[in-house]
Amino acid sequence: MDNTKTRSTLRVFIARLVGTTVFDPIGDAVGRVHDVVVLIRMRGQPRAVGLVIEVAGRRRVFLPLSRVTAIEPGAVITTGLVNIRRFEQRQVETLVVGELLDRVVTMRDGSGQVTIRDVAIERDRSMDWKVTRLFVQRGPSGPLGLRRGETLNVRPDEVTGLAGSAEQQSASALLATMEGLKPADLADVLSDLPLSRQLEVAAELSDERLADVAEELSEDEAVALLSGLDAARAADVLDAMQPDDAADLVSALPDSMAAQLLDLMEPEEAEDVRRLMTYDEYTAGGLMTTEPIIMPPEATVATFLAQARKAEVPPALAAVAFVCRPPLESPTGRFLGMVHLQRALRERPQQLLGSILDKDLDEVHANDSIGTVTRLLATYNLTALPVLDDAGRLLGAVSVDDVLDHLMPDDWREADDAVTDEMIERSANA
Repeated sequence: MDNTKTRSTLRVFIARLVGTTVFDPIGDAVGRVHDVVVLIRMRGQPRAVGLVIEVAGRRRVFLPLSRVTAIEPGAVITTGLVNIRRFEQRQVETLVVGELLDRVVTMRDGSGQVTIRDVAIERDRSMDWKVTRLFVQRGPSGPLGLRRGETLNVRPDEVTGLAGSAEQQSASALLATMEGLKPADLADVLSDLPLSRQLEVAAELSDERLADVAEELSEDEAVALLSGLDAARAADVLDAMQPDDAADLVSALPDSMAAQLLDLMEPEEAEDVRRLMTYDEYTAGGLMTTEPIIMPPEATVATFLAQARKAEVPPALAAVAFVCRPPLESPTGRFLGMVHLQRALRERPQQLLGSILDKDLDEVHANDSIGTVTRLLATYNLTALPVLDDAGRLLGAVSVDDVLDHLMPDDWREADDAVTDEMIERSANA
Protein backbone atom coordinates (compact mmCIF):
# COMPACT_ATOMS: atom_id res chain seq x y z
CA MET A 1 0.00 0.00 0.00
CA ASP A 2 1.28 3.46 -0.95
CA ASN A 3 1.75 5.66 2.12
CA THR A 4 1.68 8.89 0.14
CA LYS A 5 -1.12 11.17 1.39
CA THR A 6 -2.51 14.49 0.33
CA ARG A 7 -4.96 16.64 2.20
CA SER A 8 -7.97 14.96 0.55
CA THR A 9 -6.80 11.62 -0.89
CA LEU A 10 -5.04 8.40 0.06
CA ARG A 11 -3.75 6.24 -2.77
CA VAL A 12 -4.13 2.54 -2.10
CA PHE A 13 -2.72 -0.18 -4.38
CA ILE A 14 -5.01 -3.18 -4.32
CA ALA A 15 -2.43 -5.95 -4.80
CA ARG A 16 -0.67 -4.72 -1.68
CA LEU A 17 -3.95 -4.32 0.20
CA VAL A 18 -4.92 -7.99 -0.18
CA GLY A 19 -4.28 -9.91 3.03
CA THR A 20 -4.45 -6.79 5.21
CA THR A 21 -6.22 -7.34 8.52
CA VAL A 22 -9.57 -5.62 9.00
CA PHE A 23 -10.22 -4.29 12.53
CA ASP A 24 -13.30 -2.98 14.27
CA PRO A 25 -13.10 0.37 16.16
CA ILE A 26 -11.91 -1.22 19.43
CA GLY A 27 -9.05 -3.08 17.76
CA ASP A 28 -10.47 -6.60 17.39
CA ALA A 29 -9.65 -8.34 14.12
CA VAL A 30 -12.70 -8.96 11.92
CA GLY A 31 -11.08 -10.65 8.94
CA ARG A 32 -8.65 -10.08 6.06
CA VAL A 33 -9.05 -8.29 2.73
CA HIS A 34 -9.60 -10.79 -0.07
CA ASP A 35 -10.57 -8.49 -2.98
CA VAL A 36 -12.02 -5.10 -3.92
CA VAL A 37 -15.29 -4.59 -5.80
CA VAL A 38 -15.44 -1.89 -8.49
CA LEU A 39 -18.08 -0.63 -10.90
CA ILE A 40 -16.72 0.09 -14.36
CA ARG A 41 -18.89 2.70 -16.04
CA MET A 42 -19.20 3.75 -19.68
CA ARG A 43 -18.21 7.31 -18.76
CA GLY A 44 -16.07 8.58 -15.90
CA GLN A 45 -13.67 6.82 -13.59
CA PRO A 46 -14.40 3.31 -12.31
CA ARG A 47 -15.70 3.49 -8.75
CA ALA A 48 -14.65 1.19 -5.90
CA VAL A 49 -17.66 0.34 -3.75
CA GLY A 50 -16.50 -2.22 -1.23
CA LEU A 51 -14.11 -4.87 0.05
CA VAL A 52 -14.57 -8.60 0.00
CA ILE A 53 -13.20 -9.76 3.33
CA GLU A 54 -12.60 -13.26 4.56
CA VAL A 55 -13.91 -13.85 8.08
CA ALA A 56 -13.87 -16.88 10.37
CA GLY A 57 -14.65 -20.17 8.65
CA ARG A 58 -13.21 -18.85 5.36
CA ARG A 59 -16.51 -17.12 4.75
CA ARG A 60 -16.29 -14.16 2.38
CA VAL A 61 -18.54 -11.19 3.04
CA PHE A 62 -19.00 -7.73 1.54
CA LEU A 63 -17.88 -4.60 3.41
CA PRO A 64 -18.99 -1.29 1.81
CA LEU A 65 -16.17 1.24 1.63
CA SER A 66 -18.57 3.72 3.21
CA ARG A 67 -18.05 1.74 6.43
CA VAL A 68 -14.27 1.98 6.25
CA THR A 69 -12.96 4.80 8.40
CA ALA A 70 -9.25 4.39 7.64
CA ILE A 71 -6.84 2.39 5.49
CA GLU A 72 -3.38 2.31 7.02
CA PRO A 73 -0.24 0.22 6.49
CA GLY A 74 -1.21 -3.23 7.76
CA ALA A 75 -4.72 -2.31 8.88
CA VAL A 76 -8.18 -1.47 7.61
CA ILE A 77 -10.38 0.16 10.27
CA THR A 78 -14.16 -0.18 10.03
CA THR A 79 -17.16 1.19 11.85
CA GLY A 80 -17.66 -2.29 13.30
CA LEU A 81 -20.79 -3.03 11.27
CA VAL A 82 -20.12 -6.09 9.10
CA ASN A 83 -22.87 -8.00 7.35
CA ILE A 84 -22.04 -11.70 7.72
CA ARG A 85 -24.13 -12.71 4.71
CA ARG A 86 -21.97 -14.47 2.14
CA PHE A 87 -20.76 -12.21 -0.69
CA GLU A 88 -22.47 -12.80 -4.04
CA GLN A 89 -21.08 -10.89 -6.98
CA ARG A 90 -23.61 -8.97 -9.08
CA GLN A 91 -23.45 -8.81 -12.85
CA VAL A 92 -22.40 -5.15 -12.86
CA GLU A 93 -19.55 -5.67 -10.37
CA THR A 94 -15.92 -6.39 -11.19
CA LEU A 95 -13.41 -7.94 -8.79
CA VAL A 96 -10.01 -6.26 -9.03
CA VAL A 97 -7.87 -9.25 -8.03
CA GLY A 98 -10.11 -11.89 -9.53
CA GLU A 99 -10.81 -10.19 -12.85
CA LEU A 100 -8.68 -7.09 -13.50
CA LEU A 101 -5.18 -8.13 -12.43
CA ASP A 102 -3.34 -9.79 -15.34
CA ARG A 103 -6.04 -8.60 -17.77
CA VAL A 104 -4.61 -7.55 -21.14
CA VAL A 105 -5.84 -4.11 -22.23
CA THR A 106 -4.97 -1.83 -25.14
CA MET A 107 -3.33 1.58 -24.88
CA ARG A 108 -5.43 4.29 -26.52
CA ASP A 109 -2.30 6.00 -27.88
CA GLY A 110 -1.77 3.10 -30.27
CA SER A 111 1.37 1.80 -28.54
CA GLY A 112 -0.04 -1.71 -28.20
CA GLN A 113 -1.29 -4.02 -25.47
CA VAL A 114 -0.29 -4.04 -21.81
CA THR A 115 -1.06 -6.26 -18.82
CA ILE A 116 -2.55 -4.85 -15.61
CA ARG A 117 -0.31 -5.69 -12.65
CA ASP A 118 -1.92 -3.49 -10.00
CA VAL A 119 -4.80 -1.05 -9.54
CA ALA A 120 -4.81 2.08 -7.36
CA ILE A 121 -7.87 3.65 -5.74
CA GLU A 122 -8.16 7.07 -4.12
CA ARG A 123 -10.86 8.82 -2.12
CA ASP A 124 -12.09 12.07 -3.64
CA ARG A 125 -13.55 15.16 -1.98
CA SER A 126 -17.03 13.65 -1.98
CA MET A 127 -15.61 10.66 -0.05
CA ASP A 128 -16.13 8.26 -2.97
CA TRP A 129 -13.33 5.84 -3.84
CA LYS A 130 -12.32 5.97 -7.52
CA VAL A 131 -9.90 3.89 -9.56
CA THR A 132 -7.30 6.51 -10.50
CA ARG A 133 -4.23 4.58 -11.72
CA LEU A 134 -3.34 1.30 -13.38
CA PHE A 135 0.15 -0.17 -12.98
CA VAL A 136 0.67 -1.93 -16.32
CA GLN A 137 3.46 -3.81 -18.06
CA ARG A 138 4.26 -4.28 -21.71
CA GLY A 139 5.06 -7.72 -23.09
CA PRO A 140 8.61 -9.19 -22.90
CA SER A 141 11.11 -8.06 -25.52
CA GLY A 142 14.49 -9.11 -26.85
CA PRO A 143 15.44 -11.88 -29.30
CA LEU A 144 14.22 -14.65 -27.02
CA GLY A 145 11.56 -12.65 -25.25
CA LEU A 146 13.54 -12.78 -22.01
CA ARG A 147 13.74 -9.05 -21.31
CA ARG A 148 10.97 -7.85 -18.99
CA GLY A 149 8.60 -5.36 -20.56
CA GLU A 150 8.44 -1.71 -19.64
CA THR A 151 6.13 -0.80 -16.73
CA LEU A 152 3.85 2.23 -16.78
CA ASN A 153 1.52 4.07 -14.42
CA VAL A 154 -1.51 5.14 -16.47
CA ARG A 155 -5.00 6.49 -15.94
CA PRO A 156 -7.99 4.19 -16.59
CA ASP A 157 -9.10 6.38 -19.51
CA GLU A 158 -5.76 5.77 -21.25
CA VAL A 159 -6.66 2.13 -21.97
CA THR A 160 -9.52 0.21 -23.54
CA GLY A 161 -10.75 -3.22 -22.51
CA LEU A 162 -11.35 -2.70 -18.79
CA ALA A 163 -14.97 -3.71 -19.24
CA GLY A 164 -16.74 -5.97 -21.67
CA SER A 165 -18.18 -4.27 -24.73
CA ALA A 166 -21.68 -2.81 -24.58
CA GLU A 167 -22.90 -5.56 -26.89
CA GLN A 168 -21.90 -8.20 -24.30
CA GLN A 169 -23.97 -6.66 -21.52
CA SER A 170 -27.66 -6.88 -20.81
CA ALA A 171 -29.48 -3.56 -21.10
CA SER A 172 -30.00 -3.42 -17.32
CA ALA A 173 -26.30 -4.10 -16.69
CA LEU A 174 -25.32 -1.47 -19.24
CA LEU A 175 -27.60 1.05 -17.53
CA ALA A 176 -25.98 0.29 -14.19
CA THR A 177 -22.65 1.43 -15.65
CA MET A 178 -24.38 4.70 -16.63
CA GLU A 179 -25.85 5.34 -13.21
CA GLY A 180 -25.49 8.96 -12.22
CA LEU A 181 -24.64 10.21 -15.72
CA LYS A 182 -26.11 13.54 -16.72
CA PRO A 183 -28.54 13.34 -19.66
CA ALA A 184 -26.00 14.87 -22.05
CA ASP A 185 -23.40 12.26 -21.09
CA LEU A 186 -25.89 9.42 -21.35
CA ALA A 187 -26.90 10.72 -24.79
CA ASP A 188 -23.23 10.67 -25.74
CA VAL A 189 -23.00 7.01 -24.69
CA LEU A 190 -26.15 6.07 -26.61
CA SER A 191 -24.79 7.78 -29.72
CA ASP A 192 -21.97 5.23 -29.80
CA LEU A 193 -24.39 2.29 -29.80
CA PRO A 194 -26.25 0.78 -32.76
CA LEU A 195 -29.93 1.71 -32.95
CA SER A 196 -31.07 -1.77 -31.90
CA ARG A 197 -28.98 -1.43 -28.72
CA GLN A 198 -30.26 2.09 -28.11
CA LEU A 199 -33.83 0.78 -28.21
CA GLU A 200 -32.99 -1.95 -25.67
CA VAL A 201 -31.59 0.68 -23.31
CA ALA A 202 -34.55 3.00 -23.97
CA ALA A 203 -36.92 0.21 -22.91
CA GLU A 204 -35.26 0.21 -19.46
CA LEU A 205 -35.48 3.99 -18.97
CA SER A 206 -38.42 5.88 -17.50
CA ASP A 207 -40.29 8.24 -19.82
CA GLU A 208 -38.83 11.24 -18.00
CA ARG A 209 -35.23 9.98 -18.18
CA LEU A 210 -35.58 9.07 -21.86
CA ALA A 211 -37.11 12.48 -22.57
CA ASP A 212 -34.13 14.20 -20.96
CA VAL A 213 -31.77 12.09 -23.07
CA ALA A 214 -33.72 12.67 -26.31
CA GLU A 215 -33.40 16.42 -25.75
CA GLU A 216 -29.61 16.02 -25.80
CA LEU A 217 -29.35 13.83 -28.91
CA SER A 218 -28.82 15.29 -32.36
CA GLU A 219 -32.00 15.73 -34.35
CA ASP A 220 -31.29 12.76 -36.62
CA GLU A 221 -30.49 10.49 -33.67
CA ALA A 222 -33.58 11.57 -31.74
CA VAL A 223 -35.80 11.01 -34.78
CA ALA A 224 -34.34 7.53 -35.33
CA LEU A 225 -34.78 6.62 -31.67
CA LEU A 226 -38.34 7.92 -31.45
CA SER A 227 -39.27 6.20 -34.71
CA GLY A 228 -38.10 2.89 -33.28
CA LEU A 229 -40.37 3.10 -30.24
CA ASP A 230 -43.94 1.92 -29.99
CA ALA A 231 -46.18 4.88 -30.92
CA ALA A 232 -47.80 5.06 -27.47
CA ARG A 233 -44.38 5.07 -25.75
CA ALA A 234 -43.07 7.69 -28.17
CA ALA A 235 -46.06 9.93 -27.36
CA ASP A 236 -45.42 9.51 -23.62
CA VAL A 237 -41.80 10.55 -24.12
CA LEU A 238 -42.88 13.63 -26.07
CA ASP A 239 -45.29 14.50 -23.24
CA ALA A 240 -42.35 14.45 -20.80
CA MET A 241 -40.10 16.64 -22.97
CA GLN A 242 -39.86 20.40 -22.82
CA PRO A 243 -42.49 21.68 -25.29
CA ASP A 244 -39.95 23.51 -27.45
CA ASP A 245 -37.75 20.41 -27.76
CA ALA A 246 -40.80 18.25 -28.46
CA ALA A 247 -41.91 20.69 -31.16
CA ASP A 248 -38.49 20.60 -32.84
CA LEU A 249 -38.52 16.80 -32.80
CA VAL A 250 -42.09 16.43 -34.08
CA SER A 251 -41.33 18.89 -36.89
CA ALA A 252 -38.50 16.62 -38.04
CA LEU A 253 -40.70 13.50 -38.18
CA PRO A 254 -42.56 12.33 -41.29
CA ASP A 255 -45.93 14.09 -41.47
CA SER A 256 -47.98 10.92 -40.94
CA MET A 257 -46.01 9.90 -37.86
CA ALA A 258 -46.07 13.44 -36.44
CA ALA A 259 -49.86 13.56 -36.77
CA GLN A 260 -50.24 10.15 -35.14
CA LEU A 261 -48.05 11.05 -32.15
CA LEU A 262 -49.74 14.41 -31.63
CA ASP A 263 -53.10 12.61 -31.50
CA LEU A 264 -51.71 10.20 -28.88
CA MET A 265 -50.18 12.92 -26.68
CA GLU A 266 -51.97 14.54 -23.76
CA PRO A 267 -54.25 17.22 -25.28
CA GLU A 268 -52.69 20.13 -23.39
CA GLU A 269 -49.13 19.04 -24.25
CA ALA A 270 -50.07 18.49 -27.89
CA GLU A 271 -51.69 21.93 -28.07
CA ASP A 272 -48.47 23.57 -26.85
CA VAL A 273 -46.41 21.64 -29.38
CA ARG A 274 -48.75 22.50 -32.27
CA ARG A 275 -48.61 26.18 -31.31
CA LEU A 276 -44.81 26.19 -31.18
CA MET A 277 -44.61 24.46 -34.56
CA THR A 278 -46.29 27.48 -36.20
CA TYR A 279 -43.23 29.67 -35.56
CA ASP A 280 -40.04 29.77 -37.59
CA GLU A 281 -37.23 27.80 -35.94
CA TYR A 282 -34.90 30.80 -35.57
CA THR A 283 -37.40 33.18 -33.98
CA ALA A 284 -38.26 33.77 -30.34
CA GLY A 285 -41.47 31.79 -30.84
CA GLY A 286 -39.59 28.85 -32.31
CA LEU A 287 -37.06 28.91 -29.48
CA MET A 288 -39.38 29.41 -26.51
CA THR A 289 -40.83 26.93 -24.07
CA THR A 290 -44.41 27.35 -22.89
CA GLU A 291 -43.64 26.03 -19.38
CA PRO A 292 -41.47 28.52 -17.46
CA ILE A 293 -42.21 29.37 -13.83
CA ILE A 294 -45.33 31.56 -14.03
CA MET A 295 -46.72 33.11 -10.85
CA PRO A 296 -49.36 35.71 -9.85
CA PRO A 297 -48.22 38.96 -8.19
CA GLU A 298 -49.72 37.91 -4.82
CA ALA A 299 -47.55 34.79 -4.66
CA THR A 300 -44.78 34.87 -2.07
CA VAL A 301 -41.03 34.46 -2.36
CA ALA A 302 -41.35 31.14 -0.53
CA THR A 303 -43.72 29.84 -3.21
CA PHE A 304 -41.31 30.85 -5.98
CA LEU A 305 -38.38 29.15 -4.25
CA ALA A 306 -40.41 25.97 -3.86
CA GLN A 307 -41.10 25.96 -7.62
CA ALA A 308 -37.45 26.66 -8.46
CA ARG A 309 -36.35 23.67 -6.35
CA LYS A 310 -38.30 21.18 -8.47
CA ALA A 311 -35.97 18.78 -10.25
CA GLU A 312 -37.92 18.93 -13.51
CA VAL A 313 -37.36 22.70 -13.88
CA PRO A 314 -34.25 23.33 -16.03
CA PRO A 315 -31.60 25.47 -14.27
CA ALA A 316 -31.87 28.30 -16.79
CA LEU A 317 -35.62 28.58 -16.17
CA ALA A 318 -35.34 28.11 -12.40
CA ALA A 319 -33.40 31.38 -12.17
CA VAL A 320 -36.45 33.55 -12.84
CA ALA A 321 -40.21 33.73 -12.23
CA PHE A 322 -42.51 35.40 -14.76
CA VAL A 323 -45.25 37.29 -12.95
CA CYS A 324 -48.58 37.62 -14.74
CA ARG A 325 -52.28 38.22 -14.18
CA PRO A 326 -54.47 35.10 -14.43
CA PRO A 327 -54.81 32.86 -16.30
CA LEU A 328 -51.39 31.49 -15.48
CA GLU A 329 -51.20 29.01 -18.38
CA SER A 330 -49.66 30.49 -21.50
CA PRO A 331 -50.92 32.57 -23.14
CA THR A 332 -51.44 34.20 -19.78
CA GLY A 333 -53.11 37.33 -18.60
CA ARG A 334 -51.12 40.57 -18.78
CA PHE A 335 -47.39 40.14 -18.15
CA LEU A 336 -46.24 42.29 -15.20
CA GLY A 337 -42.52 41.59 -14.89
CA MET A 338 -39.84 39.17 -13.74
CA VAL A 339 -38.47 38.20 -10.34
CA HIS A 340 -34.87 36.97 -10.32
CA LEU A 341 -33.95 34.10 -8.04
CA GLN A 342 -30.97 36.00 -6.65
CA ARG A 343 -33.24 38.92 -5.67
CA ALA A 344 -35.76 36.52 -4.13
CA LEU A 345 -33.07 34.93 -1.97
CA ARG A 346 -32.41 38.33 -0.38
CA GLU A 347 -36.06 38.88 0.57
CA ARG A 348 -38.22 37.59 3.40
CA PRO A 349 -40.10 34.34 2.54
CA GLN A 350 -43.47 36.08 2.93
CA GLN A 351 -42.54 38.99 0.59
CA LEU A 352 -45.00 39.32 -2.33
CA LEU A 353 -43.51 38.86 -5.78
CA GLY A 354 -45.50 41.81 -7.13
CA SER A 355 -43.47 44.14 -4.91
CA ILE A 356 -40.02 43.11 -6.24
CA LEU A 357 -40.63 43.02 -10.00
CA ASP A 358 -38.01 43.76 -12.63
CA LYS A 359 -39.87 45.70 -15.35
CA ASP A 360 -36.92 47.30 -17.13
CA LEU A 361 -36.73 44.95 -20.11
CA ASP A 362 -37.20 45.45 -23.83
CA GLU A 363 -40.18 43.50 -25.10
CA VAL A 364 -39.57 40.33 -27.09
CA HIS A 365 -42.25 39.12 -29.49
CA ALA A 366 -42.71 35.71 -31.04
CA ASN A 367 -41.46 36.73 -34.50
CA ASP A 368 -38.29 38.49 -33.26
CA SER A 369 -35.11 36.91 -34.59
CA ILE A 370 -32.63 34.79 -32.66
CA GLY A 371 -30.20 37.70 -33.04
CA THR A 372 -32.54 39.97 -31.08
CA VAL A 373 -32.98 37.37 -28.37
CA THR A 374 -29.23 36.76 -28.09
CA ARG A 375 -28.48 40.49 -27.82
CA LEU A 376 -31.02 41.00 -25.04
CA LEU A 377 -29.83 37.96 -23.05
CA ALA A 378 -26.27 39.28 -23.24
CA THR A 379 -27.25 42.91 -22.52
CA TYR A 380 -29.20 42.08 -19.36
CA ASN A 381 -27.07 39.07 -18.27
CA LEU A 382 -30.15 36.86 -18.16
CA THR A 383 -30.68 33.11 -18.42
CA ALA A 384 -34.24 33.47 -19.80
CA LEU A 385 -36.41 36.12 -21.49
CA PRO A 386 -40.21 36.48 -21.65
CA VAL A 387 -41.90 36.28 -25.06
CA LEU A 388 -45.06 38.41 -25.36
CA ASP A 389 -47.89 38.78 -27.85
CA ASP A 390 -49.20 42.13 -29.07
CA ALA A 391 -51.64 42.29 -26.15
CA GLY A 392 -48.83 42.00 -23.60
CA ARG A 393 -49.63 38.41 -22.62
CA LEU A 394 -46.86 35.91 -21.87
CA LEU A 395 -46.56 33.27 -24.57
CA GLY A 396 -43.48 31.56 -23.17
CA ALA A 397 -39.82 32.08 -22.36
CA VAL A 398 -36.56 31.65 -24.26
CA SER A 399 -33.70 30.22 -22.21
CA VAL A 400 -30.02 30.71 -22.94
CA ASP A 401 -29.41 26.97 -23.38
CA ASP A 402 -31.96 26.81 -26.22
CA VAL A 403 -30.29 29.77 -27.93
CA LEU A 404 -26.90 28.07 -27.65
CA ASP A 405 -28.29 24.84 -29.11
CA HIS A 406 -29.48 26.74 -32.18
CA LEU A 407 -26.31 28.81 -32.58
CA MET A 408 -24.03 25.77 -32.44
CA PRO A 409 -23.40 23.80 -35.66
CA ASP A 410 -25.65 20.77 -36.12
CA ASP A 411 -22.82 18.28 -35.52
CA TRP A 412 -21.17 20.05 -32.57
CA ARG A 413 -21.70 17.03 -30.31
CA GLU A 414 -19.48 14.84 -32.49
CA ALA A 415 -16.68 17.37 -32.92
CA ASP A 416 -13.70 17.91 -30.64
CA ASP A 417 -13.05 21.31 -29.06
CA ALA A 418 -10.74 22.62 -31.79
CA VAL A 419 -13.13 21.64 -34.57
CA THR A 420 -16.10 23.08 -32.66
CA ASP A 421 -14.27 26.41 -32.24
CA GLU A 422 -13.65 26.49 -36.00
CA MET A 423 -17.30 25.69 -36.78
CA ILE A 424 -18.56 28.41 -34.42
CA GLU A 425 -16.23 30.95 -36.01
CA ARG A 426 -17.48 30.01 -39.49
CA SER A 427 -21.10 30.32 -38.31
CA ALA A 428 -20.41 33.72 -36.78
CA ASN A 429 -18.83 34.98 -40.00
CA ALA A 430 -21.53 33.54 -42.24
